[in-house]
Amino acid sequence: MQITVVGAGIIGLTTALTLEEQGHTVRIVAAGNGPQTTSAVAGAVWFPYRAGPPAKVAAWSSHTRTWLEQLAHDPEAGIDLLTGYEITTEEGLHPPIPWWAANIEVTREPAPVIDGHMAWKFHAPRVEPARFLRWITARLRAQIEHRAVFDLAAEPGDAVINCTGLAARELAGDDLIYPLLGQIVITDPGTVDLSVSITDHRNADSIFYVIPRRDELVLGGCSLPWPPGAPAEINPEITARILDQARSLGLAVGRVRTERVGLRPYRLEVRLEREGRIIHNYGHGGAGFTMCRGCAEEVAAMVTAP
Repeated sequence: MQITVVGAGIIGLTTALTLEEQGHTVRIVAAGNGPQTTSAVAGAVWFPYRAGPPAKVAAWSSHTRTWLEQLAHDPEAGIDLLTGYEITTEEGLHPPIPWWAANIEVTREPAPVIDGHMAWKFHAPRVEPARFLRWITARLRAQIEHRAVFDLAAEPGDAVINCTGLAARELAGDDLIYPLLGQIVITDPGTVDLSVSITDHRNADSIFYVIPRRDELVLGGCSLPWPPGAPAEINPEITARILDQARSLGLAVGRVRTERVGLRPYRLEVRLEREGRIIHNYGHGGAGFTMCRGCAEEVAAMVTAP
């Protein structure tokens, strides 16, 4: 089949690659790619954050986790396997496992460094976005056509896949998708263990995470509703709070290299459905790298469904 994919973030590129692997002829159209995408500033560790519906997200995430683990054997892909800890508030000896862990193995153990706090421990692939986006692009037969799309129905092909993230608010007339601002601080590793990722979402107003990369740390974060259409802006107070939290949790991070900010395409539930010739695949919030392959496989099944 002849298929047009609109969007070249992690969702669009993974969808295009999956469709090509299944024998389809794909063209990709996008206003921007690489560093121009929200995907480029993601923390990009496997974790189903701010996405729904829970059962589908858990399944999509599990498929993607398996795929990323397989790709970790290729050093050029920029994927490493970490030990993840999500600090918990659950009490008792045997609390129920979190919804996002429905299809993976987790244990409840004390969080490293952070004394007195229990956490869910799991294995988590971590992606270096810039490296991985280049890796996928290099494996695509399709070239990216750089231009804005204003009418999905006007694009050619047997199917058109809408992977436009926040742009779907206007392009698909969907006011259920809106931006959530995320801000990160990138530092030298300091003495932090580069094999461990820690997430603390106990306070929704001051979430914190540390995601190691091969020679740096990603510290976050926040998830703040943002006016649609307004540009993302770095807030020095958020940077200061993130660094203070790192110190208070006993993490000896190194010097600050840079700060980055982006807008997550949040929707209460991911929109993955067919609308005539158009298949929508957007609204992944802060979990695009976590769900990309699982969602792409579902798109591929929809393309060939009667």
